[in-house]
Amino acid sequence: MPTIEIKNISKSFGSNKVVDDVSFEVEDGEIFGLLGPNGAGKTTIIRILLDIFTPDSGSISILGGNMTETKKDLIGYLPEERGLYQDIPLERCLVYLATLKGMSNAEAVKKVAIWMEEFDLSAHSRKKVKELSKGMQQKAQLIATLVHEPRIVIIDEPFSALDPVNTQMVKDVLRKLRQKGITIVMCTHQMHQVEELCDRLVLIDHGKIMLYGKLRDIQNEYAGHDILLKTKNELPELKGITILEKINGGTYRIGLPPNTKPQQFLRDLIEQNIDVEQFEIAVPTLDEIFIQVVNQETSLR
Repeated sequence: MPTIEIKNISKSFGSNKVVDDVSFEVEDGEIFGLLGPNGAGKTTIIRILLDIFTPDSGSISILGGNMTETKKDLIGYLPEERGLYQDIPLERCLVYLATLKGMSNAEAVKKVAIWMEEFDLSAHSRKKVKELSKGMQQKAQLIATLVHEPRIVIIDEPFSALDPVNTQMVKDVLRKLRQKGITIVMCTHQMHQVEELCDRLVLIDHGKIMLYGKLRDIQNEYAGHDILLKTKNELPELKGITILEKINGGTYRIGLPPNTKPQQFLRDLIEQNIDVEQFEIAVPTLDEIFIQVVNQETSLR
């Protein structure tokens, strides 16, 4: 049974339909990407999931049924905008937020200390939140999201303001949560993070689903006739190709004409005594797919 099941939800504000007949499922223990350009309807979908908004039509199932107050304590939510109390010490702020999720004060103190150690914030526990850097506040917000050990984690731009070291730290934490069977819904504009972390994804634009499924399946669907070739040899003249781009070292991106099969092209190279070290179909990046899908949708309007 899916952890989250959304069926045909729609939501309008006045004459503006921001979510239009959206359906998707999030499986237990996966990292799921909820993607889309600004204004696509992602935040509205999250607020419907969290029972902040009620859909005009359709249904939501969370952990096997309707949302309840008990289930809300099993969800951790990281909003894009920080929601920490700025004028109190960090530790006090995090402990208070943990108690709002049903933890006892003693348990909250213990768990907050563990997470602050995990995120290298222990030395700053007595500082007021407003005295922390943006990156530190982002890590503190993540602690508030995770400290009560939720079964579902919904995170909006989790890598905002983080340097590469802390970005890697957060990615490692998310992978550990997945290994524990925690379900994670991740919204981000950083497509390379989605490629690295997400098992499946849905792409929303103007409130409608544009793409939905496993990342590899989507990439294969949008793959063209380009191949990646790695060789130490100088390439001979290649007739009919549409692209010849040297990426790095001895790796080339080559665009084949539509009527040329990659296997035949590889045989031709071998017959010309080209030492082929790598040969594979070039799948598009998620950035490229994202831009293509959104631009196609815009051109149809």
